[in-house]
Order: sequence, then C-alpha cells, then structure tokens
Amino acid sequence: MFRIVEIEDVVRVSPDKFGEDLRKIAYEWLRNKYVGRVDPIIGLVIAIADVEVDPEGIIIPGDGATYHSTKAKIITFYPITNEVVEGEVVDVKRIGIFINIGPIDAFVHISQIADDKMIYDEVRGTLTGEETKVTISKGDVVRGRIVNAALAPPASIRVGMTLRQPTLGKISAK
Repeated sequence: MFRIVEIEDVVRVSPDKFGEDLRKIAYEWLRNKYVGRVDPIIGLVIAIADVEVDPEGIIIPGDGATYHSTKAKIITFYPITNEVVEGEVVDVKRIGIFINIGPIDAFVHISQIADDKMIYDEVRGTLTGEETKVTISKGDVVRGRIVNAALAPPASIRVGMTLRQPTLGKISAK
C-alpha cells in the first residue's frame, strides 16, 4: 500500500536563490513537481524525504540558473488488488459507500457490501441489511478487499472494494 521509492532528478536553481540552502530549494522543487501526482508504476506521491543534492551544478549557456543532480526518497501510495484494508466510511449513497483508505476514498458498490439486500435510508443516510439488520453509516470502520485499482496520471486513482467475504465488513460503529 505505502512504498518508499528512490528517485533521481535534476533541480533548477534560479539565480535569485543562489546562496540559499540547496537541500531546501531541492526539497521545495521536488515537492512541487511530484507530491499529489499519480504515476502508474509508483502510485500517488504523498511526501518527499531524504533529499541529497550535488553541490556542484551545471550552467547551461543562455540560462543563468544552475542545474544540480538530486536524489530523494518519496513516499507513495499504491493500492494493490486483493489487499485487505481498513477505513472509515465517509459517505453513504444509494449506489454504495465511500471509504477513506489513507490519501484516497475507495468505492464499494451496494451489491458488494453484504450477502444481504441493502436498503438505503435517505433521511438517516444509512444502508441497512434487509434480513441481517446490519447498518452502515458515516463514521463506521470497515474492513474490505481491493478488487480493482486504476491509476490515471496526472492525479487520479480509482479503487473499487468488496466487503462480502468472511472476516470483511463492518468492524466498529462511530
């Protein structure tokens, strides 16, 4: 789910930033470039860590800036099919529920919530099992399995889940 990935990049340091801390400049540059972006190979970039900058930069003719080789570790979120996760229900709709599983919200279709027929109560904003009377509402904590994940650059992740297997489903109420 969460990964630490090492990257290498070249950071441009503009002349107005000469004399400032290179690590701080590189960190800001990398943060602006990567954080919040989705890459189909590494996932959603959450944070930048351990920035190392080559103090000797390169000057390109016609550009007053220096370019420095940089290495950094980035923390990413990558949903894996069949992974079991826990999260809080953040929204209940007629078609299903949305569960916060870290930096994103996953969707569980109404047919994948339980082996029971689920009835939507618009007034209370809940889904209730017709026979089992199990109620799912905003704030409940559930355990589910990721059944599909689609990563679409530059900033979109869609995750579908199921709660219909043994040991999955509602684990605590709000």
